[in-house]
Amino acid sequence: MTADERFGDYEEMRDGRVEGTRNEVVTGPVSDWATDFSHLEPEWAADPYPIQDELRGRCPVAHTERFGGGWLPTRYEDVAEIAYDTERFSSRSVVMSNFRPPPGAAPIGVTPPISSDPPFHHDARKLLLPAFKKSAVTKLEPATRAFCHALIDSFEGRDVVDAAHDYGQHIPIRVIADMLGFPPEDGPRFREFVETTLEGINLPPDERIARMDKLFAYLHEQIRDHVDHPRDDLTTYLINAELYGRKLDPSHVSGTMALLLIAGIDTTWSAIGASLWHLARTPADRERLVAEPGLLPTAMEEFLRVFAPVTMARLVRDDMTWRGVDMKADDWILLSFPAANRDPAQFDRAGEIAIDREVNRHAAFGLGIHRCLGSHLARMELRVALEVWLERIPSFTLEDPSAVTWAAGQVRGPRTLPVRIG
Repeated sequence: MTADERFGDYEEMRDGRVEGTRNEVVTGPVSDWATDFSHLEPEWAADPYPIQDELRGRCPVAHTERFGGGWLPTRYEDVAEIAYDTERFSSRSVVMSNFRPPPGAAPIGVTPPISSDPPFHHDARKLLLPAFKKSAVTKLEPATRAFCHALIDSFEGRDVVDAAHDYGQHIPIRVIADMLGFPPEDGPRFREFVETTLEGINLPPDERIARMDKLFAYLHEQIRDHVDHPRDDLTTYLINAELYGRKLDPSHVSGTMALLLIAGIDTTWSAIGASLWHLARTPADRERLVAEPGLLPTAMEEFLRVFAPVTMARLVRDDMTWRGVDMKADDWILLSFPAANRDPAQFDRAGEIAIDREVNRHAAFGLGIHRCLGSHLARMELRVALEVWLERIPSFTLEDPSAVTWAAGQVRGPRTLPVRIG
């Protein structure tokens, strides 16, 4: 079967992706975080933790009328309960924005399996497990390590580098591009797709959809090329995969590729950047890890806990009262795993960064059926990135703390991180 016969025109593939409920976004300063929260405001991007801590004590389930209405639980037990409750909360959209896919989008969603509800979710996730198991990830480590060394080689002659833009952000782009069989030179386009999906949610709905169309049009090009020129990569695997005795629907293929491209990049580069930011401003921890490299896996888990990059969204299925608040059908829920990870009811010395913390059952990779499929891959990339950096650049400091910028939205990590090396 040709690409045209199997996948048709891109315009046909997008038809079911643009219908839904759209709400204008209310922007501007927050009047009260308990009743008017917004994860897009500058103070949230710069340092959300004091806000989350204050809410946890004063109003553990905050509310906002922005984005058509939503809720923000900040206690670990509340976040966990929602994450495990697939009966009352739907995953058909995991990015809180001014656009809600229609209820009919469930159980598959736009980007399966993360946008899928049971029972479809189980089968869609199972398709991807072989590519992300530990043995498969281990095979990717040598190339990842070599690429990290090459990036640092490019720093020669420089005293100041951007540890986020010049290092951390390149690593998952290369790894995911290789896994999907995409041209590595398309990396700059991937950055644009990430920003559109995760940071462009304040755009007018029509403009946001137009930008998303660029992502799916690109994926359609890659699919057609892989149909015509099959090779041993994840894209070809998805094209040939079967579910319930038939090939995957074209929108399933492109949606899963979009998930891997977006979720596999920004989350990991954010974790790498946040870890390097902490080490650049904390000489004692940096020096200890250089002297005790065997401590790095333990330190990594603490970095993941305290700087958990990901907040996921859910949609309320039906009107109900939950934890004393009246939720309406299609209200958003922001599952703040970063807030859960700093809940003193769950973690001893929750606000401290202890790189030798031994008991650390954090929620950085999520909870419930949607726990991150790529956690082995993310851990490998983070470990290798830090190992190579600390081996090659054991001494580094922030060049200008005020020049560090953080992404707004549901994936938080440094976007610019100038450090002085050597």
